[in-house]
Amino acid sequence: RITASSQEKRNEVSSLDLFKKDTGVIYRMMGLDPSQVQDDPERFRDWAVVFGDKKISSGRHYWEVTVKKSQEFRLGVAEAAMSRDDCVGTNSSSWVFGYAQRKWFAMTSNKMVPVTLVGKPDRVGILLDYEGGFLGLVDVEQPRIIHTLRGQFKAPLCPAFGLWDGELLTHSGLEEPEGLM
Repeated sequence: RITASSQEKRNEVSSLDLFKKDTGVIYRMMGLDPSQVQDDPERFRDWAVVFGDKKISSGRHYWEVTVKKSQEFRLGVAEAAMSRDDCVGTNSSSWVFGYAQRKWFAMTSNKMVPVTLVGKPDRVGILLDYEGGFLGLVDVEQPRIIHTLRGQFKAPLCPAFGLWDGELLTHSGLEEPEGLM
């Protein structure tokens, strides 16, 4: 099960709240005054980002995310020790697929590559192959890999979610669909 890590549960500055037993993330317009939030080195202070509580350092892992209630988000993985001053996708320790302005993109090291995907599905899959060095965005209807990001994973990774409107709902503990590479 992917749930937000305990350090992220009060991420008021970035206006994120958790729901559905910490498997859902919702964006709220109003956060608390930053001076009222206890300083925590695990918290993203300037970004609406949360990490899952699972640290991954081997194997293949698959999860899905319901994205139908958001128009701007990033989904992927990041090194557990990634700087909390950066947003996921902007450094070499995070790999994400994003959706903004009705377009999909893949992003790492602040390099954005368009992903050609027809429309916006209600739900997408994420496939991580740690030793194989890839992260795949999966069409759950077909099922097929739409796009892959390559990386040399050397440190423990966490599922990562950035959200700038609406809500996301994670679904973990799923079998990887057959036929994916």
